[in-house]
Amino acid sequence: MRCKLFLSIALALQVTATAGANAAEPARMASEAIASQPLDMALNALSRQTGVQFVYNTQSVGNPRTPGAPAGLSADAVLTRLLAGTGLRHRYLNATTVTIEAQGNALPAPTSALAAPAPAMVAGTASAEAGVGTPTAEAANLETIQVTGSYSRSLEQAVDIKRATVGFSDSIVATDVADFPEQNLAEALQRVPGVTIERSKGLGTKVNVRGLPSEYTHVSINDLATASGSGGRDVEFDMFASEIIQQVTVQKSPTAADEEGGIAGSVKISTARPFDYNERKLVFSAEGAHNSISEEVDPRFAFLAADTWGDWGALVSYSQSKRTNRTDSTSGINFRPSSRFLTASGTRGTQAQDVLLRDAGINITDRNDADQTNLVVFQDKVGDRVYLNEQDKWGATGSLQYKPSNNFSLTFDAMVGGYDSTEDEYDAAAYSASSRSTFDTIHEYDATTLSEYGMVVLRDVSYTATQHEMLSKERINKTDYSQYSLAMDWKGDSWYVDALVGYSGAEKTSDFSNLKHVAYAPSRTRWTGSSGETIPTAAAGSFDMYNDPGRYLFEAYETTLEKVQDDKYAAQVNVTRLLDMAFLPALHTVRFGARYTDRSKQREYGELKITGPTAGSADWVNTRTMADSPLEYIDDIVPGGSYSNKGLNWQQISNEYARNAFRYDGFRTPFDPGQYYQVDEKVMSFYAMTDFAFDIGSVPFTVNAGARYVDTKVDSFGYHPIQLPDGSTGYTDAPVSKDGSYDDLLPSFNMTAELSSGLLLRAAASKVMMRPSLTDIAYKRTASWSSYRFTDGNPELKPTYAKQWEIGLEKYLDNGALFAASYFRKNIDGVVINSLTGMVEDVAVYNANGSLNGIYDFDVYQPVNAKGAYEVDGIELVAQLPLNMFTPWLEGFGINANYTMLDSSLAGESDLGIRTPMPGLSEKTWNFTAYYENERFDARVSYNHKDEYVESIGYNLYPIWRDAYGQMDVSIGYRFTDNIKVTLKGINLTNERTRGHTMDPSFPTMDETSGRRISLGLRADF
Repeated sequence: MRCKLFLSIALALQVTATAGANAAEPARMASEAIASQPLDMALNALSRQTGVQFVYNTQSVGNPRTPGAPAGLSADAVLTRLLAGTGLRHRYLNATTVTIEAQGNALPAPTSALAAPAPAMVAGTASAEAGVGTPTAEAANLETIQVTGSYSRSLEQAVDIKRATVGFSDSIVATDVADFPEQNLAEALQRVPGVTIERSKGLGTKVNVRGLPSEYTHVSINDLATASGSGGRDVEFDMFASEIIQQVTVQKSPTAADEEGGIAGSVKISTARPFDYNERKLVFSAEGAHNSISEEVDPRFAFLAADTWGDWGALVSYSQSKRTNRTDSTSGINFRPSSRFLTASGTRGTQAQDVLLRDAGINITDRNDADQTNLVVFQDKVGDRVYLNEQDKWGATGSLQYKPSNNFSLTFDAMVGGYDSTEDEYDAAAYSASSRSTFDTIHEYDATTLSEYGMVVLRDVSYTATQHEMLSKERINKTDYSQYSLAMDWKGDSWYVDALVGYSGAEKTSDFSNLKHVAYAPSRTRWTGSSGETIPTAAAGSFDMYNDPGRYLFEAYETTLEKVQDDKYAAQVNVTRLLDMAFLPALHTVRFGARYTDRSKQREYGELKITGPTAGSADWVNTRTMADSPLEYIDDIVPGGSYSNKGLNWQQISNEYARNAFRYDGFRTPFDPGQYYQVDEKVMSFYAMTDFAFDIGSVPFTVNAGARYVDTKVDSFGYHPIQLPDGSTGYTDAPVSKDGSYDDLLPSFNMTAELSSGLLLRAAASKVMMRPSLTDIAYKRTASWSSYRFTDGNPELKPTYAKQWEIGLEKYLDNGALFAASYFRKNIDGVVINSLTGMVEDVAVYNANGSLNGIYDFDVYQPVNAKGAYEVDGIELVAQLPLNMFTPWLEGFGINANYTMLDSSLAGESDLGIRTPMPGLSEKTWNFTAYYENERFDARVSYNHKDEYVESIGYNLYPIWRDAYGQMDVSIGYRFTDNIKVTLKGINLTNERTRGHTMDPSFPTMDETSGRRISLGLRADF
């Protein structure tokens, strides 16, 4: 059945097949009466009671009001009553699928895929037997299909989209998003094959497609590239509420018509429009969610209202949620090379050398020899941290449509929202590698675990002067985004034209502060089972770091302020010509178009350190103690009790008090001219592509081929430093500008062949590009006067390119099941690295007293495109199946699963020669969802797993791994009536922890828990 959705269904069957299916229809009974109501609502009620699925063309069928039907009748009898007097009839496509059609429609005869397209093709007149036709027309047909039912129906609809979309793609639709317990759009996308997410404090924030970094993915909403409050091109998905999204498609192989910018793929988001619904639509949902650590209950609600009046339609939706999440974390436990102490002058260096020989038998013959000192490592720091993250997120959409006919529509879409978050972080940290410390006693060392690298790890060490820190940090982020667009669609007999103009903007302000108190004293730091700990030693002056606030002296109240403004304007026109040429019947359509985008992104940043009660004062430094301020225990500052990782409870200064007490009158964080940049980017693109449909023997083929030409111009601005006569640094009076440009031709090819009924062979190849990071092309300069070196941005930087191909098999079954497997490869070149690019001659350098130090030539380092290429390849497997295909006893049960395995020729390599996978690349990810549903009850259990991956390489020496992470989420729903549903959902039900290690699991770097989240919700749908 699914393979025939894009063909107006009736064309899929012969008359004899129809009779057979009708005869095979089982006696499914309607257990409850169905009231007189609009057709879509009546079929929805019948679907829930009988499990029968209804598929029909909304434009030709409409949505008439149906008579009621009593309980106890068969599905066939109920349908006969519901359609009486409507001018409609029903017809079984198979035992569980029914199409609705006008009574006057004749049953179509099978046609060949070679048949030339007729004007009626817009309504779906391509070949039914082949199940394929002109790809662009098929995708359009899908937009007119109404699938009535529940979660399994939404999965089948996503399968239909996958089948009809040109190239490789995967989708989730509104029912899928709304029914999973995601906290934002990023978490909804993690269930798509090949998609993983980056988590921060238990919350999904960024999306990775096929293992590549988030900035490698292009994101659009309603065909407009999405503005972002980040400093680069990557999109912060956590700012979008999943409730206001109608559909998301992750496209992995492009056509020439698709906007360029994503090497990994494109995430295409669409919001709802009024003519998506047949009649008035009202939806309201409310939810309360409880976090197991913070013990707070957070509200969340949303509504949608849509209606049509003749040629006009309007829709509004709104969503708002609050989230209070607590995370307890022991972290920062990284390797530090012993050169930290050995290269120190005076007794610090010689004592470290002596202790290594005395306690571990390690003879360092040259304290300045990195080849020796880098192989002896100790614990850099142990931090016990409590985070409280409070979020207030809202989003709204609006849509106004004018649609006088099926051939013309004019649509205005608006999407606005805000995302405010405040994160309080309270740290009790011991910095073993302080600038005053050295080794005192080595209690335990390990020369075995990393012996293959010749490394010795000092597992348990006492230090002479650890820097104990009590830090109260506050991060306040405010993001506002908005998007407006006007779209026009016109369809003639053989010409289609669609056009779009729009704006997308985001503004983000980040206000950060760090109140820092320190105490230098002897201590002992060691690894424990899953993290690390710091305890007192017997040395004089050692103390319990958690219970002696009077020992901590004020060092600074540090502040930073960042503002990012991102504005994007776009205009696009697409023209499609349907063809019917006797001399070339395989050529069905030609499509061409143009797009213009104008983007401007500006960033301002500054920082200030407060050290006294007035500007410029240092009266508090090393005189004011932590005990001089009001103190509260952690379990009083943040909700949820004591520190769960170790059962600790210590006192700190609350951020609320710090903000009021340490920011003096008239305080402000000034922006630093050296951190300012503005990048203006203008892009003009043109494309042309064709669609072919033909048979080779008995196998129908569709081919889409085309090319996209892109011309990009960049203007970048930034202040450049100049050295003043007193030796201090100043900046140019006005920003210095520099421009750059590049143009590209990006070909693409997509092919589908239906080898047998429902078995598709799909192949794709293309050249894609990713524009350089905005921070890399920002023309700002930093200077090192002592090293005679300038570091510049590079507006002349070129994109990173990928030549990619993919091949796969997809099997679609009549019951909505899908089995798919594909192999892909990307050859990526032009990766950005920093390199010496030139020289500035005759730069005057001054001493602090104003005297001339000398005239020097300064080296200039900039980001450049590296020579050479690397490969990323992998496989994706997808299985989606209702289990009643095996036995009727499993009616209502189903499975949705996917698996991705990746490999890359680009290895991370430390200065020690330790090769690792590419940082950020998780080689194996998989998702598994099992579900059950009947007319009233539904339940789903979903497990998402991401394998371990290299997070970074510490000091360019020691690979730091993030451990494999798996999370179980659950959703249970009960429908009291056709319109009212109650849900119970759980996120991270098994309370999984986030962990990491350096080189070996016995050297943990972090142990973090964000708890489980349980929510109870109510949804009303009218």
